[in-house]
Amino acid sequence: MTRLLLKNALLVATQDEQLKEVPGGDVLIDGQVICEIKKNIEAPADETIDVSGCLVVPGFVNTHHHLYQVLTRNLRKSQDAKLFDWLVYHYDVWRHISASEVRAAAQAGLGELLLSGCTCSADHHYLFPDGVEDDLFEVEVQAAAELGIRLQPTRGSMSLGKSKGGLPPDSVIQTEDKILKDSQRVIEKFHDPAEFSMCRVALAPCSPFSVSDELMRQTAELARQHGVRLHTHLAETLDEENFCIERFGKRPVAYAEELGWLGPDVWFAHCVHLNQAEIQKLSETGTGVAHCPVSNLRLGSGIAPVPQMLQAKVPVGLAVDGSASNDSSNMLRELQTALLIHRVGTGVEAMPARTVLQIATRGGARVLGRDDIGCLAPGQAADLAVFDLQGLAYSGARHDPVAALLFCGLDLRAQIVIVNGELVVRDKQLIRVDENQISVQADRASQRLLQAAGVIS
Repeated sequence: MTRLLLKNALLVATQDEQLKEVPGGDVLIDGQVICEIKKNIEAPADETIDVSGCLVVPGFVNTHHHLYQVLTRNLRKSQDAKLFDWLVYHYDVWRHISASEVRAAAQAGLGELLLSGCTCSADHHYLFPDGVEDDLFEVEVQAAAELGIRLQPTRGSMSLGKSKGGLPPDSVIQTEDKILKDSQRVIEKFHDPAEFSMCRVALAPCSPFSVSDELMRQTAELARQHGVRLHTHLAETLDEENFCIERFGKRPVAYAEELGWLGPDVWFAHCVHLNQAEIQKLSETGTGVAHCPVSNLRLGSGIAPVPQMLQAKVPVGLAVDGSASNDSSNMLRELQTALLIHRVGTGVEAMPARTVLQIATRGGARVLGRDDIGCLAPGQAADLAVFDLQGLAYSGARHDPVAALLFCGLDLRAQIVIVNGELVVRDKQLIRVDENQISVQADRASQRLLQAAGVIS
């Protein structure tokens, strides 16, 4: 097992139970575990790395993504569309996707996450076009293993196509029996509940308007039989709220509760449109939220009431969402956006820099049901990101390194990223894979997909 020693950090922001910050601190890693954090560690190590002038933080935890969407960034006809119109347009593109294209997208998206300091990511994959269903989940798991990032893949599902009043074409939906059978298969094949696991599976119907209420209930039963978590989109737009009221006679949170979809093993993406009673319900049940500020702004969905959620002690994590509604998989950009948007309406004091860091680390770990990542402390997984604050962009700001990273940062790449004790980013470059090759492959895959869909000639 490799021992790494990081020396002389400008600041180590532990985000542990005491939220300690260690100026001029060192971090000793033995194998996959953090051993010690303090000044002037004198211990043998296989490699000692000088991180003078750098901020060391826990690796960021991305709680919601759709990696396959990397291939359809900023398509012209959807750049100014609201969610439902955006979905209808994209479904007709995505129905042409293949396993090789999902693989290329996953490598690109996960690579971008790593480079921005993210060490663990969820992914919500609910698209299974006819003929390629069995390969798509596995290629994402393989891509994560190759890059060295922790993954929490969620086996998504859609069972209501256009012929049944849904939004997606029938060619990308599945029967409910097939969904449940494959959900059990991927749990048995890929889910690892052990401490420091690199892959934990969750089950994730796409949304209340893309599956039946019976599938929502049966999915929850299956997940709880196997001890895995549940995930879906909820309360993202006013259109969704109106849909739920018209079809179910209830607002989205009340509908989720009726289906057995509240609890400490559940997390929802977005939750933009919640009232105070619904926030309290999430708090009482321990239901988590993946906050996606850039995507919510991009689609004009609104600003989630995250300060109110935090005050009510709702578990909240941060997320980039899919790369066709964010057009980036950069977690540091997400932190910077979260810092700023909640200052409008709720006051400049509503979202301090350290609160944002806590949401993106310990908060995300809690949302994903993990107590072994999200902070820097002895016995925790050795997942961390190192940001170089020596450049011109941080001049005059280094007296508060945490705030400098979020208020001033222009360089959105980490200097070093360590996952499970292994260096996976060094000198702002991916170590295990060739970044340029990944980019070229993603461009080629995108071109194939867009040509098949008739978007480009």
